Amino acid sequence: MPIDDLEQILSILPPSIRAQLLHHPQRPSLIEVVLDLGRLPEARFFGSVEYLSEDPVTHADLDHCIKRVGIFGGDNRAGIEKTLHRISAIRNRSGEVIGLTCRVGRAIFGTIGMIRDLVETGRSILMLGRPGVGKTTALREIARVLADDLQKRVVIIDTSNEIAGDGDIPHPAIGRARRMQVARPEEQHRVMIEAVENHMPEVIVIDEIGTELEALAARTIAERGVQLVGTAHGNQLENLIKNPTLSDLIGGIQSVTLGDEEARRRGSQKSVLERKAPPTFDIAVEMLERQRWAVHEDVTVTIDNLLRGRQPGLQIRTVDENQKVIITHELPGSGREVAKPSRSGMGWRAAGQMVPPTNAAIAQRTTGNGNNIRPLGKVYSQEPTTDPMFAHLLETTPDDDIIGPNGEDAMRLYPYGLSRYQIERVIQTLHMPVVITKDLDNADAVIALRSHAKAQAKLKHMAQGRQIPVHLVKSNSIPQITRALQRLLDMDDNPAAIDLELFSHSGGDDELEALEEARLAVEQIVIPKGQPVELLPRSAHIRKMQHELAEHYRLKSLSCGEEPNRRLRIYPA
Repeated sequence: MPIDDLEQILSILPPSIRAQLLHHPQRPSLIEVVLDLGRLPEARFFGSVEYLSEDPVTHADLDHCIKRVGIFGGDNRAGIEKTLHRISAIRNRSGEVIGLTCRVGRAIFGTIGMIRDLVETGRSILMLGRPGVGKTTALREIARVLADDLQKRVVIIDTSNEIAGDGDIPHPAIGRARRMQVARPEEQHRVMIEAVENHMPEVIVIDEIGTELEALAARTIAERGVQLVGTAHGNQLENLIKNPTLSDLIGGIQSVTLGDEEARRRGSQKSVLERKAPPTFDIAVEMLERQRWAVHEDVTVTIDNLLRGRQPGLQIRTVDENQKVIITHELPGSGREVAKPSRSGMGWRAAGQMVPPTNAAIAQRTTGNGNNIRPLGKVYSQEPTTDPMFAHLLETTPDDDIIGPNGEDAMRLYPYGLSRYQIERVIQTLHMPVVITKDLDNADAVIALRSHAKAQAKLKHMAQGRQIPVHLVKSNSIPQITRALQRLLDMDDNPAAIDLELFSHSGGDDELEALEEARLAVEQIVIPKGQPVELLPRSAHIRKMQHELAEHYRLKSLSCGEEPNRRLRIYPA
């Protein structure tokens, strides 16, 4: 229910203008009256603008208004005592007032129903939004609820007397909350600190944090255990990241240089942007419209995602015609609203058991001679596949519904310390229903290199907290990665169902010929007859592929001889 004291702001207007508004049909939706010298007076309503007179505004009209309001402060704002109205002045170069914006201030109760549960948590809240969307109105209501309903000691830092109104007696809309006025806008940060040191508040309410000193004062207050509720210039959190003056509100931004291993794990450049410290505010609310707000319940996670180039999902809160709060979720970049599923009801893990692709399905997708060996004359690219059948497996967007090659749910895999290219080769070649993700929160499983012992404890701790299984791999080789993925998917580890492309780097004829030689030697001599076999002399990089192929069969292999006749010897198990 709004309380607007509209009669009082109309009383300061010149009689001819006031008469037009007294019985105007849109009077309840009046936002502001604009009086500019030499121009027609305007009345701005929700959704429309209307001229109030055919006569331009004169100096006498402006003087009539100025005499009936309070003193203009350093921010060129004045008010009407015991009301929430705000009169802002435009001055010429000599300091004379040549324009007025008479804005209607309304105390609207029930505006924070959408975030009342967040207000009651005691965590600091930052409100963002374009001018006129209702930030100050919401701030006033939050102060009243905290002071009256939750019985907290609340102090409002009222720089322009916009929250609690003009005059020494604050407006009843703020309830039991106390108000500290600020003599000059540039002193706001000092008054913020003074409020904490002198008046023992549990909550401090600040409107329009706009300078670096104010941002620093806000951090100081938060570190003293006081709940902060404030507004800042900017529509979205991304605006604060790009604003060096206010970036301290979200932890501050700095450029750091990553080590080779960490850059490889993240899949990013070595020089990246990261937070300096924890954010001052725990929760951020983007006021998209008066009845549609986007909520970031953990600013730390949101900022980290944005700095790493990921668009976080949005929690959208709206109010229906019955004043019931509706909470939905928008997927990043999609514009769609969906109900948020629980973690236990997502994708691969929710299926309980994933049906692995059958050998028949694999054979159907491979071109070859029945042994899944591709023709030796065909050249294969080292680049990741562009086949549309498997393109969706390379997507890293965690919120998409990813389907495996046989219509099953795809498992989201988070690799650590392993070559992403090697893993993608295994996934694509064996047509596994797996997609690589860079976000641990959206992973169904973690695959990590066993030798990274120092990082294992932290990684396991993070994974256990998210109930994600961790599978360790002994080496960054194709056979080790293949076995790990087969174990994850409960697939049969069948060495006979082999695709030589998996071990070939470039797909050249010499590589495939050498791999075919090794395969035939293993399957026709080493395994059935139990005899060692020496292969033809090959170059070092081709012998490495043959070693991996032998490892795939769980056989031991050694290089013997001298260059240029160095060759591979494969031993029976």
